[in-house]
Amino acid sequence: MNKSHFVILSLTMVLCLSIAIGANAQEKQFKTENIIFVMTDGLRWQEVFQGAEESLLPEAKSGIHPIRAAYWRDTPEERREALMPFTWQVMAKEGQIFGNQDKGSISQVTNGYNFSYPGFSEVACGFGYKDVDSNNKIYNPHLNVFEFLHNMPEYNGKVGCFGAWQLFPWILNSKRSGMLVNAGYEPLDTGKSYPEYELLNRMKRETTHYWGGEPFDSITFETSFAYFKREQPRVFFLALGETDEWPHGGRYDLYLHAARQADNAVRLLWETAQSMDQYRDKTTLIYSTDHGRGYAPEEWKSHGEEIANSENTWMAFLGPDTEALGERENVDRVTASQIAATLAAFLGEDFRAAVPEAGMPIDDVLGKKNN
Repeated sequence: MNKSHFVILSLTMVLCLSIAIGANAQEKQFKTENIIFVMTDGLRWQEVFQGAEESLLPEAKSGIHPIRAAYWRDTPEERREALMPFTWQVMAKEGQIFGNQDKGSISQVTNGYNFSYPGFSEVACGFGYKDVDSNNKIYNPHLNVFEFLHNMPEYNGKVGCFGAWQLFPWILNSKRSGMLVNAGYEPLDTGKSYPEYELLNRMKRETTHYWGGEPFDSITFETSFAYFKREQPRVFFLALGETDEWPHGGRYDLYLHAARQADNAVRLLWETAQSMDQYRDKTTLIYSTDHGRGYAPEEWKSHGEEIANSENTWMAFLGPDTEALGERENVDRVTASQIAATLAAFLGEDFRAAVPEAGMPIDDVLGKKNN
């Protein structure tokens, strides 16, 4: 090789290395180092954006019913803030929220089944697979974003998933992944013993199993919250269930209470994160649901393939990389299938490289789109 060829080859290698470094820097451009992702099962977009629905509020024999006093206000904006104060006072002001169809923002699941296992699977796996078509205890054959991250050295052992519904170990295939998926009444076992873990595990044993394999959200939340504070995971997932259970039982009053408590759980997680060095100004919060429900007053208790409005959902984002655009209006449709790739993208990872059929990341919340 003569000198001129050597110089050209050297310059070419330097250029390629610079491009590679630049591409990696582009991938790692986000400030987000941690994810908190909360879902609450079957909470309708109507309550999220309009608050309590008057046709479903209970009537008092005399005076004002306490549920009406707690949640009814003159305007949709006042009602939704009474129902979900953290969502509207913090997330929607400092981040972005999608799904108000009255303002040209559509958020939907795409799996076509519009019930829980397919919905949670679509969110986690990035695609509404047609073979995920039941609520049976079948291990999900498809890769999910939590397992995808858990398989990386920097996240291995730093992913914690919690669910009220006992099927989450199957939905997220903990048998295959080996990551922590604590759900239902199963005791929390991290290989470490702490007084709060022991107390919560005892409560799970001693509490009446009102819904069989799904405890009240308070038990699931407190278990996950204890883990969050002790273990400080890089990726934390929590799925609450009462916003689906109470509607199936026809209890609109308790459905509203459950929505309010879910909002409070999100607040507690966020405020705790902002008080800790591990998370402060380095964490993105995602809040969403797995499916919608039918229209009031006839079909709000149900959801599924044959129930109109069941595909309609909502999603909210808050964090250091998400521009404060608030309640989105007249924007492109977003889908549950996009959340997995979006979650990974906040951490600088490309989920679609592993799952090409997954939905594209939502550029608006990643700050990549000129709004």
